[in-house]
Amino acid sequence: MIGAGRYRRDIDGLRAIAILPVLLFHAHVPGFSGGYVGVDIFFVISGFLITGIIAREVDEQRFSLVHFYERRFRRIMPALSLMILAVLAAACWLYLPGDIEGVPKSALAATLFASNLWFFTDTGYFAGGADVKPLLHTWSLAVEEQYYLGFPILLMLVARFAARWRSLIVGVIAAISLALAIALQRDTSGFTFYLLPTRAWELFAGALLALGAIPAPRPRWLREALAWSGLLSVAFAVIFYTRETVFPGITALPPVLGAALLLHSAPGTSVGRLLSLPPFVGVGLISYSLYLWHWPLIVFTEYATDAALTGWTAIAVVAASFIAAILSWRFVERPFRDARRIPARRIFQFTGGAMALLCLLSLALLAMGGWPQRFAPQVLQLAAGRTDISPARKACHDTFARGAQPCILGAKVRPDALLWGDSHGVEMAYALSLGARAEGRALIERTTSSCPPVLGYDAPKDARCARANQAALTAIRADPAIRRIYLAAFWANGEFDDPAFVAKLDATIHALRAEGRQVILIGPVPPQPFDVPRHLAHLARAGDLAQAQGVDRATIEARTRNLRALFARWQARGVTLIDPMARLCDARRCAIIHDGKPLYFDSHHLSLAGARLVIGE
Repeated sequence: MIGAGRYRRDIDGLRAIAILPVLLFHAHVPGFSGGYVGVDIFFVISGFLITGIIAREVDEQRFSLVHFYERRFRRIMPALSLMILAVLAAACWLYLPGDIEGVPKSALAATLFASNLWFFTDTGYFAGGADVKPLLHTWSLAVEEQYYLGFPILLMLVARFAARWRSLIVGVIAAISLALAIALQRDTSGFTFYLLPTRAWELFAGALLALGAIPAPRPRWLREALAWSGLLSVAFAVIFYTRETVFPGITALPPVLGAALLLHSAPGTSVGRLLSLPPFVGVGLISYSLYLWHWPLIVFTEYATDAALTGWTAIAVVAASFIAAILSWRFVERPFRDARRIPARRIFQFTGGAMALLCLLSLALLAMGGWPQRFAPQVLQLAAGRTDISPARKACHDTFARGAQPCILGAKVRPDALLWGDSHGVEMAYALSLGARAEGRALIERTTSSCPPVLGYDAPKDARCARANQAALTAIRADPAIRRIYLAAFWANGEFDDPAFVAKLDATIHALRAEGRQVILIGPVPPQPFDVPRHLAHLARAGDLAQAQGVDRATIEARTRNLRALFARWQARGVTLIDPMARLCDARRCAIIHDGKPLYFDSHHLSLAGARLVIGE
């Protein structure tokens, strides 16, 4: 067994290598697009250090679960409790009713070390994105604590019944976890990302090192080569991975193995000396508190400003994160880790009391139902724009993915039209159905998330898109009563203006026209750089609603240049164009509010009010 019993400065340096990319990735600093892999590095370090301690004490027949959890509570709970308390207070002051409701739920889950389970199940359009989840980062703490509920018991049982096979047993479990992660790496539910079964192998990677399962390299040149390989593997993931990288799974191997190589080979090498430099060690010492505080500070700042961090704002938030981390380490972490100052009994009392208090506060906030009394009626009315959606959205969207039949909207007659699109088509379909109902007609809605109605398009992370589109075309061909086809998608997302994509859309329109169908293209909806209902509510709260304005029209025209270049040609062929920009934008700016109602329910999906304005219903 190696890795236990002596302090290694290079490990604190490795903690800095883990936390800094996470911080800079979340702060949108260029060059750190894969900084999220820092969490995986933390998992490896944790598995290495904690396993070394447990295994040594088990081997010496002095391991105590009570003492183990006392150490865990000292390490985790004081700083975590303070951060959760601060988040609850800040959310009460800052968050609108529709946004605050998720905070006490996540606080309750974080307090009980179940936040990974909560965020895994907290899905849907109105669960709120990461930008309103100040406790989202606690999912990784939950994974670790769930791991440490069972792992010490496993080592105790193995020591008693199969001591000779300890490394093999741990290795087999790690291999199973890794195989599961790879098998499910394209899962879009969040299971692979959030849950322990597909993350445990990363902790086991460190555990195997601590158990001595891999012989230590002896030649100096080999240790140097392995250490530099590890550092370069981590750097590769941090620099070249992006939000679009399928992760975790096989792509987690470079940062995990890189961290393992550094733990195993860095001592006595030039890399070890680099990681042992005071700046790295200093950041490593405060890394836990820095991890805790950076994310809420970023989320609350972006929420208050309705803008992603940039420039001096990003610098200020990063600096504030370091200040909060230093204070937390100095006045919270260090005192509670000192058994001479705070005995074990007090630690358990504090932990129980803190958990009880946080649970009670969270439940009280939940009972208040968003606490709308904090705001004026106009603010609440504008914030409620987030729920101005198609009443049929839940039932009718993503039917192909659910294996359900597409919805028929409008009058109770045989449909003569079909809307084919992604999530941007949902409210459009409902707005069209209002006019259809008044005329005694009906239409079919076939909408699939992140799947534009373009034949031959392969969604990067969802193979179902191509199948959904082919099924739509087959259904159109099989039903001659469908005379009009509406096409709607997030055309202005920045990706769909690629000439190759536009060519596929052109071919799709040609195929529909060849079937003798009338094609109506609903053009690009201008995306906004903020959540529209929230932004309008913030303006109203500050008395500045008259200043409300949307994105610059020229910006959207530049993002859809290739698509718009074909409008005239399509119209000449008989394609009807509904151009949202003609309805929403003047010569300079695009509107975000009309008759006192938000035109979007988030940053880029039109609300029902917006869809009706565009469709003319």
